[in-house]
Amino acid sequence: MTQSDLMGDGLAELTKAGPGGPAQSIGYFARFGITETLIRETLAAALSRGGDYSDLFFQHRVSTAMSLEDGRVSKASTLVELGVGVRVVKGDQTGYAYTEDLTLEAMRSAARTAAAIAEGPSRPGPQHFHVFKDLPKRYVLQTSWDAVRPEQKLPLLDQLNTAAFKADPRISKVGVSFSDEHGAILVADSNGRLVEDIQPMTSLYLSCVAEQNGKREQNAYGVAGRAGLDFYSPERMGRIVREAVGRTTILFESSQPPAGEMPVVLAAGSSGILLHEAIGHGMEADFNRKGTSIYADKINKPIAQPFVNIVDDGTNEYARGAINVDDEGNVPDKTMLVENGVLTTFLHDSISARHYKVKPTGNGRRESYRHAPLPRMRSTYMLPGPHKSEEIIASVKKGIYCSNFTNGQVNIGAGDFTFYVKNGYLIEDGKLTRPIKDVNIIGNGPKVLEKVDMVADDLVIDEGGWTCGKDGQGVAVSQGIPTVRVASITVGGRNS
Repeated sequence: MTQSDLMGDGLAELTKAGPGGPAQSIGYFARFGITETLIRETLAAALSRGGDYSDLFFQHRVSTAMSLEDGRVSKASTLVELGVGVRVVKGDQTGYAYTEDLTLEAMRSAARTAAAIAEGPSRPGPQHFHVFKDLPKRYVLQTSWDAVRPEQKLPLLDQLNTAAFKADPRISKVGVSFSDEHGAILVADSNGRLVEDIQPMTSLYLSCVAEQNGKREQNAYGVAGRAGLDFYSPERMGRIVREAVGRTTILFESSQPPAGEMPVVLAAGSSGILLHEAIGHGMEADFNRKGTSIYADKINKPIAQPFVNIVDDGTNEYARGAINVDDEGNVPDKTMLVENGVLTTFLHDSISARHYKVKPTGNGRRESYRHAPLPRMRSTYMLPGPHKSEEIIASVKKGIYCSNFTNGQVNIGAGDFTFYVKNGYLIEDGKLTRPIKDVNIIGNGPKVLEKVDMVADDLVIDEGGWTCGKDGQGVAVSQGIPTVRVASITVGGRNS
């Protein structure tokens, strides 16, 4: 294997820099004293024991958070992170170390630690760097979050607090939480690539408690994205209030449906959590490379109806799951996972791509510089199908309509899952009738995918602040789905 075997594709414009390099070759991270010389010498230490490949992942992140309870600011915090992770790859082994000290001595020490997995003659590091200057622009901000003052953010929290109490007299308690993040990464590797990206993030959540006739109910709604202050438009702020209050107060009218096996209709939007957890993880290449996913031997085989198409997409502008570049320096695109019902590929980082002899799909992601990258989802969703949502609901004699999921558990290898439905409706004789709540649906992801027998044309990419967990790492993702009918799923409601 050569070093270039682990070099990703999709870098359209590269600028060559010689030893010492022009000053402009390091942009954002020059303020922290990062130079090409520092990178070159650290990579040389990383390859000193014969590793096949090495990369450095620099990260700077400033995150702020505010919470409002009972009309008062209850919490405000700022977290600043700065560090570098060093990865060394030798065959199928990966060595990893990190440091918050960006001096040459500390970075060399981390590099030597990561290099301990290898044993052999040293390899030369890059003598020249190719600086990628033409990243996609999927989340350009008018004003960076590091330039937005706290007094510009507080009115957002006050507005939601006031509007929620006005929306319904049963609302007795309101909580609002806001966060923003100004982040930047720099990936440098032993193939001589240098790529930087500025990565913003923000979220705003409203939770409500309502009281009626001695009963109390609670629910929430929020939005998130790689966006700036202008993300919080009047339309979006109004939607937050309507959804949070409506999802809470309807619980007073809701009950559990009968238990049993029945058709289940997944509402467009946040129902994509089931697609993400029960199916998407099984398509991540590391699980398949290790033979732990049920999809390991399903490439180029039908796994769903011909009208089912599933993608994982890093290109949705301003979406929480959007990325200009993955955490290995590869520029992502839209990856077709299931096309016309056939499984076409897995989600690859550079290591799994080398194993399968394919190109990386831009899915090498990590929580921070403290972690090595893994194949991870970005924005996973099902494409629109040939049916109408009204047609799907009308086709169900007796079943349930799931509109709001809160959590669940999944066995990724087999795909067995349990999901908790907070809000939904009973479907009777083709119509939505009584609202339901607190429902468990239980099944197997691959089998549920096989049972998807109707897909509507109303795809919604949900704006919720979804964070995907895997191997102790959390990364920001998006998800979505059109209205979908599953022929049968076990519903854990009340016995009748």
